[in-house]
Amino acid sequence: MRIVRLICLAVAALSLASCASDKARMGTSPDLALVDAKQLPVPNNADLGVSDRPYRIGAFDKLMVDVFNSPQLSGKEIQVDASGRMTFPLIGTVEVAGKTPGEVAVELQDRLRGRYILNPQVTVNLKEIVSQTVTIGGEVKKPGVYPILGRMTLLTAIASAEGWTEYSSQTAVIVFRQVDGVRYAALYDVRSIQKGNYADPDLYPRDVVMVGESQARRVWRDFLLATPLLAPVIYIIGRD
Repeated sequence: MRIVRLICLAVAALSLASCASDKARMGTSPDLALVDAKQLPVPNNADLGVSDRPYRIGAFDKLMVDVFNSPQLSGKEIQVDASGRMTFPLIGTVEVAGKTPGEVAVELQDRLRGRYILNPQVTVNLKEIVSQTVTIGGEVKKPGVYPILGRMTLLTAIASAEGWTEYSSQTAVIVFRQVDGVRYAALYDVRSIQKGNYADPDLYPRDVVMVGESQARRVWRDFLLATPLLAPVIYIIGRD
């Protein structure tokens, strides 16, 4: 009976701690607007970094490279790697991140000229822009910066980061977004999305997704590892 009583007290305490910590994780920065999940505004072109300035190539962008009068070197579809580099025949590795397509074309011409082609004429066009990214962090298996390929929703973003860890709080997933100079944060209960209670929200470039930690799960695991149980215990993990 003593073991059972200790377990009941531990579970109750952990549940309260989890609720309190979920609220605390939202933060209290004065420039952060906390909004209902359904009221998170959609960013405009300025928020997404769209401007009249020349486009600068970024990681994972796809380029189409053509060399005039050289069929072997033309029609090359090349994807920039995560470090901002591309590989081109005869030349090897070329640093392209932060450069315009025109600047990359000039560099390819310079490196081909003389040794391989007398007077090369190179054109570089953007085939696909995928350097628009979201940042996914917290309790996911593979935190990092991920490109938005087409449409990305909250659930697909978490799947891109290889899903939950054993300590994830699926009721405390926060999306940070900046619109018109205002930083917003919206708290999502992913389990409700999975049940169809409300729509899976779209994500946009520069969004930051943070998956919270369930203190209850972590402390419960520590409790089981540290406590020698004399009888089998069944614990239903129905809440974070």
